Amino acid sequence: MRSRRRALHELDEERLLRLVARGDRGAFDELYRRTSPWLAVRLRRRCADEQIVAEVMQETYLAVWRAAGAFAGSAVGGTAVGWLWTIAARRLVDAFRRRAHHAEPPVAAAERTPVPAAEEVALAGAVDGDVGDALRRLAPELRQVLQATVLDGLSVREAAVLLGLPEGTVKTRARRARIAMRKALT
Repeated sequence: MRSRRRALHELDEERLLRLVARGDRGAFDELYRRTSPWLAVRLRRRCADEQIVAEVMQETYLAVWRAAGAFAGSAVGGTAVGWLWTIAARRLVDAFRRRAHHAEPPVAAAERTPVPAAEEVALAGAVDGDVGDALRRLAPELRQVLQATVLDGLSVREAAVLLGLPEGTVKTRARRARIAMRKALT
């Protein structure tokens, strides 16, 4: 048993997903152990409601278990954690839509705490030079829209739901962010 766990521990996330696609419960457990803390933190940065975060986590991993075979992987330039985040982000948008019919949308975690998100810190570390400087100088509301639409790969509609903004505002902020980035980089 220990050798099996050790062997799974040495695999990357893409290989774990391939095993999950074949119904390997141990690989699923390892993938969950490895990715759930990161995913929970990332979801909490976008949603202060712990109940929604818990629901989205459960729906995400259920979707991973059921659809792991659909992961195309590095063959199309994707990563396992990127695929996982895409599923989670879409589930979060769906949860916001469901809740919007019954109550006020949840308060975004970014409004509650001024601590920079882990991906903002990682992005700042990974993107340096002129591009990094230009990103850091963007107004927070513009950077937030760029993060949702570019980094997270959400559509304008999905970003609007996630950020609790009208679609037109998201489009306007995305345009303003692109203009500001272009201006800063010329």
